[in-house]
Amino acid sequence: MSSPIDPNDLLAAMQWRYATKRFDPARRIPDEIWSALEQTLVLTPSSYGMQPWEFLVVTRQELKESLVPHSWGQRQVADCSHLLVIACRKTLGEQDVDRLMKAIELTQGRPAEQTKGYRDMIVQDVVTGPRSQDVRGWAQLQCYIALGNFMAAAALLGIDTCPMEGFLPDAYDEALGLAERGLATAVLCPAGYRHPEDKYASLPKVRFPASELVRHIA
Repeated sequence: MSSPIDPNDLLAAMQWRYATKRFDPARRIPDEIWSALEQTLVLTPSSYGMQPWEFLVVTRQELKESLVPHSWGQRQVADCSHLLVIACRKTLGEQDVDRLMKAIELTQGRPAEQTKGYRDMIVQDVVTGPRSQDVRGWAQLQCYIALGNFMAAAALLGIDTCPMEGFLPDAYDEALGLAERGLATAVLCPAGYRHPEDKYASLPKVRFPASELVRHIA
């Protein structure tokens, strides 16, 4: 099977992208492109396939502006086209595992008796096992898989992004009504188009050489 994308095109997109410091507030991501990016989020892999997240898309300007003070004053959250807030689950119960088993049955046609062993393994790990003591931490790590997936897809579509941990999670949770739904803000990713005067766009990337970062073990 041939590669669905030329390797050179992939690397060019990765070289083109950067953590955008200044977005052009006048430009908006077209609906068809954003729809594809949302599907990229949905298609993100997760441990056990549990998908312990929710993706909130903030486009209302008034709300985005209100989040700037909770983002260390960083204007990216207000000037971007779409503000992606990735929230993680704080707890998981057997009903959450059963939801996944039902989805497997409906999608793959595998009845409950075929997935019982898998169900029990998940329950014994993230519901009643040691990992259950820090479900939020486990789920937050899963959210970073979605973040990376989203950013790579955005770069391939010519969309700028800026991953952000510089914000006040509790303030975001309150503003977005997450706490009462058992969710917590994990990471942000404003998306849109770089401002033509963003000086960081043209700076060469500072990366250690592959010879120091990649080790082949035959």
